[in-house]
Amino acid sequence: MHLPVPPCTLLGILDDGWAGLSDSARRLLAEADVVIGAGRTLELVRPHLAAGAEILDMDGRLGQVAGWIGNAREQGKSAVALATGDPLCHGIASWLTGKLGRDGFTIIPAVSTLQLAFARFKTAWQDVKISTCHSADAGEWFVGATPEHGLYKLMRAIARHPRVALFTGPENTPDRLARALITAGYGDDAKLSVACRLLLDDEAIFAGLSPAEAAGMSFPQPNVVLVERTPETPRPSFGLDDLDYIQRAPEKGLITKQEARALSLAKLRITPDAVVWDIGAGSGSVGLECARLAPHGHVWAIEKNEGDAANARANAAQFRVGNYTLCEGKAPALLDSWPDPDAVFIGGSGGELGELIQLILARLKPGGRLVMNFVTLENLATATAALKASGAIWDVVQLQASRSQPILDMHRMAAQNPVWIVTANKESA
Repeated sequence: MHLPVPPCTLLGILDDGWAGLSDSARRLLAEADVVIGAGRTLELVRPHLAAGAEILDMDGRLGQVAGWIGNAREQGKSAVALATGDPLCHGIASWLTGKLGRDGFTIIPAVSTLQLAFARFKTAWQDVKISTCHSADAGEWFVGATPEHGLYKLMRAIARHPRVALFTGPENTPDRLARALITAGYGDDAKLSVACRLLLDDEAIFAGLSPAEAAGMSFPQPNVVLVERTPETPRPSFGLDDLDYIQRAPEKGLITKQEARALSLAKLRITPDAVVWDIGAGSGSVGLECARLAPHGHVWAIEKNEGDAANARANAAQFRVGNYTLCEGKAPALLDSWPDPDAVFIGGSGGELGELIQLILARLKPGGRLVMNFVTLENLATATAALKASGAIWDVVQLQASRSQPILDMHRMAAQNPVWIVTANKESA
């Protein structure tokens, strides 16, 4: 004979506490042997719990919640775990499912905090991207921040979606987010709406703030934020015109030309989540187009010329490319601090080409690709010798392009310098 498993319920609750719960939810709480929740949430229901109920505060002890529920079930006790709003919307439900299994508990959601916030903003929300920065103190956002930064995923969501709703945290506040938007170049076309302390007596709603306004304000907690920005005019992911890029002056033309850039990008086979290295970034043309082709990935670039590095940063700013980190230096310096790449582009080197190739082939992920552009026979010879010595699979394409130029009332074809495009593959394991 199998005894019935004592019930465990993950119950959504908002800041109006007991008053906002359904009759069935109130009965579950009033009859529960064990009640688990954050301290602030427990205080909302404590007067209505059974006299003998065991009350467990999970502040700072989230990792113990699954064990508490398991212990309650082993002892034949019913348990209710409280969560804010809808536990399946950036809540603990997914985590608990992984610990207890899908049959380990019942989920009864409340209205999501976001649903309530949008009701206050009086705007639909079916098209929003949901994100969060409700995490450890991330620090201020800065140009060139890498995926390790605590605001990185949120800033990528904002870069890719015109409307983003998010949960904030005690340190990652709306004013910090506003400063991040300004740093990322959205200061003039973004608006923030902030819903604070929903369902409490001091509830406050701030709608349509500019980043400059929000950056200097202090917002009551807890709060949720809607970021809205003007949709950008669609720009191609790659194949931009050479003159779209800021380049070294006065000698324009120190850039990987559009024809070579397009073929090199095709050879790199960039995936949406690729980690890419751009060595000898120059004006940044190849690396920035790699970043646009990898919206869920990141590009690490290095450039030894101070003026070119400044131009690459200016190009990243004008195209609002946020998944791009540029370092000033001479490769292979700094490469040991970068994550292993899926794809590497070499557009220039300072005499360490053979060493670079060996290092890159050792670091490339299985299936990764190394693409190099050369305009001199000497560098081509060095590269092919290094590839042959390493046993890599490689090929060379000579690209000879000509562009039309006006001559009187007609046009002629003007040849560009030939470029050798060398591609090496790292076989999958």
